[in-house]
Amino acid sequence: MRKIYLDNAATTALSPKVLEAMMPYLTTVYGNPSSVHAFGQEAKKGLDAARDQVAAALNCTPGEVIFTGCGTESDNTAILGVAEKYKNKGKHIITSSVEHHAVLHTCEHLQKQGYDVTYLPVDEYGRVTAEQVRKALREDTILVTIMFANNEVGTIMPIPEIAAVCHEKGVLFHTDAVQAIGHVPVDVKAMDIDMLSLSAHKFHGPKGVGALYCRKGIKLPSYIMGGAQEKGRRAGTENVAGIVGLGAAIKLACDNLSENAAKMAILRDRLMRGLAEIPEVKLNGHPTERLPNNVNYSMKYIEGESILLKLDLSGIAASSGSACTSGSLDPSHVLLAMGLPHEIAHGSVRLTLGDDTTQEDIDYTIEQLKEIVAYLRAMSPLYKG
Repeated sequence: MRKIYLDNAATTALSPKVLEAMMPYLTTVYGNPSSVHAFGQEAKKGLDAARDQVAAALNCTPGEVIFTGCGTESDNTAILGVAEKYKNKGKHIITSSVEHHAVLHTCEHLQKQGYDVTYLPVDEYGRVTAEQVRKALREDTILVTIMFANNEVGTIMPIPEIAAVCHEKGVLFHTDAVQAIGHVPVDVKAMDIDMLSLSAHKFHGPKGVGALYCRKGIKLPSYIMGGAQEKGRRAGTENVAGIVGLGAAIKLACDNLSENAAKMAILRDRLMRGLAEIPEVKLNGHPTERLPNNVNYSMKYIEGESILLKLDLSGIAASSGSACTSGSLDPSHVLLAMGLPHEIAHGSVRLTLGDDTTQEDIDYTIEQLKEIVAYLRAMSPLYKG
């Protein structure tokens, strides 16, 4: 049976070139990078090279890159770190209602500690505006954290404008860019970003490794206690092979970004046109200001879970939202925040393209989805077509 993977927002396949770069550090280069002997220093060279690669991709200095275990840890490090460091200045944080749970649950945790969090509503496309942020800023605001691009519907936020508003008031700005890195241009200096989270497995790197960009001058306490790794900012022996893989993956992704993004956007638009031919469907997210590989549709009168099961039987891997909450029967908090009723939000399908996606894959997916939707609607008591 034909197999098509369209769940690249959940995770991506490890690039063979990335695996090749990692292999020495999984086999012969096994020293602890904190050790002073030759074995350790050889491992440290790999660590340093990867830090240089991440810095080049983001347009920052290597010293501003902190390696972590994942994007979630990067988000936690930034948000909890600012909350602890600047609590004497204030306890107000601003975020959006469509953030990944790595941000939302961290903010909810801080609320239980006495912090005040403003959750900005979004428009029908899942966007917040810089003006909304401006109006929400207070004297005691210490952090604004707004995602770069949404993991479910692919909408891209106006990051430079939001950062500018924050800095007018001297407030720190963090962005979860886990879905954006490797898909759209990101320049932390040009965009005036203070802190940024990323994760290797979203751009054909290994799982279990991420990074946090933290602008020079921002002193965050480490919330993982132990050794002095990462200049005292993140304790624990570094995952050298994973970090080397992150460096190789981000270089590959950013070196070929324009070419890959243009190719994916053509395939994405072809998929969107094909799915728009199905009666009574709704595109979720912004029609143009969205990630080049993300398509999210709601199919009225049927359950998204049923669609996914039928797609899987046809050899197509997709999702109904965030892979991190796929076990939940609740509708997507992102779609509800965008104003979709529960019954329509329940019928959503997210299809996210990868480097290996072909036009034939797209055409087959359109063909299968048309048949699946017709089949499921024929059994639905809600459908009157």
